[in-house]
Amino acid sequence: MNPDDLSSFWSLPSAELVRRLGTTERGLTSEEALRRCSLYGADLLRPKKRSDWVGLLLGQFKSPIVLILLLAAGLSFFLHDQPDALIILGIILVSGFLGFWQERGAAHAVEELLSIVRTTVAVLRDGRSTEVPIEEVVPGDVLNLSAGSSLPGDCLILASKDLYVDEATLTGETFPVEKTEGALPVETPLGKRINSLFLGTHVVSGTATVLVVHTGRQTEFGKVSERLRLRPPETEFERGVRRFGYLLMEVALLLVLGIFAVNVHFHRPVLESFMFAMALAVGLTPQLLPAIISVNLSHGAKRMAEAKVIVKRLASIENFGSMNVLCSDKTGTLTEGVVRVHAALDAEGKESERVLLCAYLNASLQSGFVNPIDQAVRTYREFDVSGYRRVDEVPYDFLRKRLSVLVEAGDDHLVITKGSLRNVLEVCNRAELSGGQVVDLPGVRRGIEERFREFSGQGHRVLGVACRSVGGETRITRESERDMTFLGYVAFLDPPKPGITETLGRLRGLGVSMKMITGDNELVATNVARQIGLVEPEILTGPEIRRISDEALASRINTVEVFAEVEPNQKERIILALKKAGNVVGYMGDGINDASALHAADVGISVDDAVDVAKEAADIVLLERDLNVLIHGVREGRATFANTLKYVFMATSANFGNMFSMAGASLFLPFLPLLPKQILLANLMTDFPEMTIATDSVDEEMIEAPRRWNMSFIKKFMVTFGVLSSVFDYLTFGVLLLILRADAELFRSAWFVESVVSAALVVLVIRSRRPFFMSRPGRHLMIATLVIVAAAVAAPLAPGAEALGFRPLPRGILAALAVIVGLYILTAEIAKRVFYARVQP
Repeated sequence: MNPDDLSSFWSLPSAELVRRLGTTERGLTSEEALRRCSLYGADLLRPKKRSDWVGLLLGQFKSPIVLILLLAAGLSFFLHDQPDALIILGIILVSGFLGFWQERGAAHAVEELLSIVRTTVAVLRDGRSTEVPIEEVVPGDVLNLSAGSSLPGDCLILASKDLYVDEATLTGETFPVEKTEGALPVETPLGKRINSLFLGTHVVSGTATVLVVHTGRQTEFGKVSERLRLRPPETEFERGVRRFGYLLMEVALLLVLGIFAVNVHFHRPVLESFMFAMALAVGLTPQLLPAIISVNLSHGAKRMAEAKVIVKRLASIENFGSMNVLCSDKTGTLTEGVVRVHAALDAEGKESERVLLCAYLNASLQSGFVNPIDQAVRTYREFDVSGYRRVDEVPYDFLRKRLSVLVEAGDDHLVITKGSLRNVLEVCNRAELSGGQVVDLPGVRRGIEERFREFSGQGHRVLGVACRSVGGETRITRESERDMTFLGYVAFLDPPKPGITETLGRLRGLGVSMKMITGDNELVATNVARQIGLVEPEILTGPEIRRISDEALASRINTVEVFAEVEPNQKERIILALKKAGNVVGYMGDGINDASALHAADVGISVDDAVDVAKEAADIVLLERDLNVLIHGVREGRATFANTLKYVFMATSANFGNMFSMAGASLFLPFLPLLPKQILLANLMTDFPEMTIATDSVDEEMIEAPRRWNMSFIKKFMVTFGVLSSVFDYLTFGVLLLILRADAELFRSAWFVESVVSAALVVLVIRSRRPFFMSRPGRHLMIATLVIVAAAVAAPLAPGAEALGFRPLPRGILAALAVIVGLYILTAEIAKRVFYARVQP
């Protein structure tokens, strides 16, 4: 093997690998880590999108239509009309800088928010353990890992203790895999490399010190994602934006090609006709849509951060607002999350010191992820365990639902097992009674199960405790959990949160139904459900889910309120069935076993104190484990979605109507209704009020229920208000040509004023379903609208107006335009009332 080749690093002794990577077992220095970060880049499968000012600025001009228009303007500059070409270039640049300024501010705001919930890892730097963001890990770093840690790269184990890792995402292995240090043959397959840890996996239990060998795309997971070109699934919001963009592009393309062909047919100058057609295309296409969406989402993210909700993936804000089903475990979300021991009983139902001691030994000596159950056992009562020593363990996994610890007690070694009562009874054949007498389990099993049902019916979670002497054995496996003696059970209590019933009522008032997904048995789940206000909940259990098909699950799932005895891999199946049934689904989870469900949901929600793997999988992170915080987030998500739709309505009403009217007018007028530079200036001016839409106020009725993209509704809106705008445009044409006898220059000046003023003012009408005088617009929107109206009226009088092809308007024309615009606003208000009465969004 080449001395510098680390492709088979698992076959190298750790000392040799340390030497080749130019590091030490005490890690890198901070300076060397910084140098390597510059050399290798951030530890990411996909580099972050460029948010530097050059990349953002150039991105404003990547639209094919804008590029063609720039080319045509350049051609015009060299052929004959240099002033016009310079004006057109200037307007395009100003429009681009406007989008750049907005997007740059949005990108900076989002980066600041993401820094709040960065996932970190314990790294040895300068010989000391320090927490660094996971993307700053470099080859040669030495990491300290514990239960719940996510792997930031492919690593070799230097030292480990009872280390078990979940590799399901990479190898498909269901059970956690035991890992340990040592060298392996070069030909060892991926699933057998027990001395190596890989990106995309996470620690289930134990601790380890590891050496990072590969990061980013050089990892095994990176190679797979590179081959498959994996990308995040498209959200419903992103799909809606894409379809809307296609709709306007299709309409614009057909219209522009037709207009260009007709103008050429009438023997008008080809270059002027082409630039007119392309200017129309700029007015028709939603070129500001990406900037508007970025600004809307970043404003929404900042408002949500004030409500202690941090958004990691901006597109999920809209899905958050569209969410109509929220799935969550009960612990910590519906309940207080502080589990307490209620009782420790033997097989006959009597208080038992021995059961409590064995449960304490199991909870205090296990090295896995710290969980509320074990914390409750350890804090309920402390025992002197100096005479006991942990020898080995088999960590908890979500299929066995047991955790076993091998304990040295004097000359004997005991396997002590704790877990789900049914799963513990599966590995027992005897039971120990109050006086120490050991009997066959079948004789007492009925009484054990009756007491279990009694406690469960009262809302207590019940775990079983068992043990077995194994003589001098020093290692145990899952197969060691057999022929055990059942000692008794421990009952736990986690009461519902105060006020949770009212909170769930507020969620229902927002159109969001809560579905509880829990690993607890049906009786416990039913009791908790009734305490939180679900009187007769429909319940579906894990074993039932296992027996039915995906189609049958999807047909039943909308009516089910509680899922009990659910296995981790079934959570994802539940989420997918809810989505298949037509829901926008949120999933709230914080555990090691929640990652796949968080990925599958439309909105993955976690909390700031969740394990790394859950926080990484989440789209949204709550800084407080409180549904009231989530309710604030839902409202902000809906407000953001409502403001995005306002831009869509603007782009499909007055703007679209004006461009359509202009295209039609060019067919019968002996001159172009507006020059290309005037079209672009009008488009730029109407962009200003739209840029402030992110700060607009939102009516309460737009937040009360989930809203989703409805292309049929948008098309109807476009036809209704686009046609209405065109009717008044043609009325303006008639007044100017037939009554006021305006020439070409006066016509263009007047219609420029009318089109900009009407497009700016109609925003105040269509932004709300209420009458415009009963819904107060945001301060910035109102100021921008008034400024643009004043600027449009003053444009023909401004210095340089002649270069733009404008002429001062007589008072008679201004008065006529004021009447037409007033009638247009009044008619738009009436049309809005009729439209919403007949068409539901």
